[in-house]
Amino acid sequence: SKSIGTMGDKPEDAPHNCPGTESEEAGKASACAGCPNQQLCASAPKGPDPDVARIAQRLSMVKHKVLVLSGKGGVGKSTVSAQLAWHLASRDLQVALLDIDICGPSIPRMVGQEGQTVRQTAAGWAPVYPVDNLAVLSIGFLLNNP
Repeated sequence: SKSIGTMGDKPEDAPHNCPGTESEEAGKASACAGCPNQQLCASAPKGPDPDVARIAQRLSMVKHKVLVLSGKGGVGKSTVSAQLAWHLASRDLQVALLDIDICGPSIPRMVGQEGQTVRQTAAGWAPVYPVDNLAVLSIGFLLNNP
């Protein structure tokens, strides 16, 4: 597959009159004829993500958010995240740990909850609680063989 670099919302290799990837005309305008990105642009979702407002509203109730990330694997992101969550929970704080590692989710093991599953509710997924004040949601709870 070809990597598409962008300048604004127009791919680098797009025709001069490209309407842009966010336009309702993306992939459909006459300027799109023959463009190598035409199919991609025509099928991509347009406009703002409708879930952004809902996510922002839900996160507004969370006083402090800590993001642990790295561009490299195997540096201890999950270990740091799990240990920080356990430490904060031990101080009687309400803590939630979200693990979105799809390549090797280890958080269920680190919090002693391997084999547990999340439940779907009307409000979304219900997390697993290793202790009363530590909510854990991991991709590992959704996979058959994490």
